[in-house]
Amino acid sequence: MNTLFDPVRYVKGVGPQRERHLQRLGISDVYDLLWHIPRSYIDRTETVKIRNLLVGEVVSITGIIETVRTSVSSRRIAIIKAVIRDDSGMIPVVWFNQGFLKNVLKPGLQIFVRGKVNLNYGQMELSAYDYALIGQDKTDADPGIDPIYPSTEGISQKVWRQMVRNALERYATVYPDIAPPGTKEELGLLPARQALWGIHFPARWEQQELSRRSLAFEELFLLQLAIRREQKSLRDPNVKGVKNTEQDDLVSRVVGGLKFSLTGAQKRVTAEIFRDMEEERPMNRLIQGDVGSGKTIVAALAMAKAVSSGYQAALMAPTEILALQHYETLKKVFPPDIRVAILTGSITAKRREEILTGTAEGHYHILVGTHALIQESVVFKKLSLAVIDEQHRFGVSQRALLGQKGFLPDVLVMSATPIPRTLALTVYGDLDISTIDEVPPGRLPVKTVALRESGRDKAYQFLLKQVKRGRQGYVVCPLIEESEKQDLTDATALYQRLQAGVFRHHTVGLLHGRMKPAEKDRVVDDFRRGEIEVLVSTTVVEVGVDIPNATVMIVESAERFGLSQLHQLRGRVGRGAEQAYCILLGNPRTEVGLKRLKVMERTNDGFEIANEDLRLRGPGDIWGLKQHGLPELKLTDLWKDSDLLHITRDIAAQSVSLLEESRTIQQLLNKKYPRTENIAAN
Repeated sequence: MNTLFDPVRYVKGVGPQRERHLQRLGISDVYDLLWHIPRSYIDRTETVKIRNLLVGEVVSITGIIETVRTSVSSRRIAIIKAVIRDDSGMIPVVWFNQGFLKNVLKPGLQIFVRGKVNLNYGQMELSAYDYALIGQDKTDADPGIDPIYPSTEGISQKVWRQMVRNALERYATVYPDIAPPGTKEELGLLPARQALWGIHFPARWEQQELSRRSLAFEELFLLQLAIRREQKSLRDPNVKGVKNTEQDDLVSRVVGGLKFSLTGAQKRVTAEIFRDMEEERPMNRLIQGDVGSGKTIVAALAMAKAVSSGYQAALMAPTEILALQHYETLKKVFPPDIRVAILTGSITAKRREEILTGTAEGHYHILVGTHALIQESVVFKKLSLAVIDEQHRFGVSQRALLGQKGFLPDVLVMSATPIPRTLALTVYGDLDISTIDEVPPGRLPVKTVALRESGRDKAYQFLLKQVKRGRQGYVVCPLIEESEKQDLTDATALYQRLQAGVFRHHTVGLLHGRMKPAEKDRVVDDFRRGEIEVLVSTTVVEVGVDIPNATVMIVESAERFGLSQLHQLRGRVGRGAEQAYCILLGNPRTEVGLKRLKVMERTNDGFEIANEDLRLRGPGDIWGLKQHGLPELKLTDLWKDSDLLHITRDIAAQSVSLLEESRTIQQLLNKKYPRTENIAAN
């Protein structure tokens, strides 16, 4: 009997070699292949004659390949240039970084290409976005809408279409509708099997959009069922939490030792957390607040309550830099009789053993660390509170690793950036949310300006002027996974240029993700002490580095960052009493890129920025899911589909019984949202 979880090699046309190629893309079974969604489509019904092309337009052409030439740029990027001819003229078409095409594009083949018309040394050329070789498969017999799939070397678009079509013909009939009967009909949505055909091989654009929305319902409903499953586990009457009852005045001693007064919002959120901690039900709360709103102090007060009640607390951070900073903050905040330790990968084996023994015996009240804290070797004597900082979900299975047998610790999650309500419901539907909507008084908002690349000299002269006044600054370079080595070279090259050029009489430092933890710590420490005046960095400074004397940040290639990421970066300056500045350098080539930079210039409000980020990004690139440890939503646009989010939440709330009654739903949940998900891998 056919099932969605059959190995992908069962699909006609997938042999052992292709199976290996598919596994590189994370496709191991039929379900994965059916959900390998086209990244775009080409509509061969709308083409333009070559003689009618205009510079700057995005167009589609059809023609014959005359010649194909390959070369490599100075930055070692493969360039494929083919001359295409139709009955009205010829044009060079260029593909970048797609070296495998030299074995695909051959003179004499008929091709459809979609791309942007540019001028190159006075000659028109087409920069290709997508292409299809005409006459290569069934779908090419007549002009129509063809899917273009995310690919890997060794699999052509022709092969993709054949494999997906074969999978649909054999398996679409066994694809289940997971929603209660009649639900989709009421909403005007398609059954899943019909929607899968429509998303892969739409006859019309209207069919593609209806199919997308129908499958978005499937994604969101499954996600909401996963959240309900988590809630059900947390509310299991057999699972007890820890009731925190203060036995001394530690909380008031910590508050009394602060050099500032708590804001009204901090007091309100602290009270909400304390109420949760005094109940036997395990706390499951998210603190969200804008950059600089004081989330860490609120978390410290929660830890003080746990310690005052006779228990231990743990704080887990995503990076060693941030863990070290939290450790130093807590050492300052707590009186000397409260013992705080830090566990990271860079400490000696002897010190690690001392900390593990001391934690197991209850000698240490608070343990700070990275995800190493949930390894089996870390045992607490009496843990009642786990604080998780930044961008990671913390499920029942991870709590169990921290807690005692039969007990779950309270969990407090701190979100780095404000989350739009729509996204909070998606990512954190199983958490109670507290919002710190007030920034400590006296802080001046950071002034932000976006400049074209031509304004670079002006930007660096401004930074130089600030450095001469005794201030410090950051220069941030983008780091994108696909081109990590190249960008690392760029950061190093920029560091060398600045050191030899405009800042030759000042100290310049370099910080990037490939440095050893001890090296990173040394650089950050030198910057904190003022021995480094300008720090060139990749986005490892995005969270955690807190240097009050840093008043300027220059972000190179700012158009390559998302809004929330830019807002996080900007939050590294303006942490002291002086006016701070953020200069965004870049040449945005898209309207969305330009809008992002304009939003940054206009507002410092993290909540407004988060909403704009959600609106501008769209499906497949939704802020929050990947970094919060959830699989990417492939077809859901949380801005356009916000109604579906609310609908699926309500339906899931009424369908909790499906979690136990439907084996198919259990299988799908275990595939997309495994219970034993390793937080360190996210």
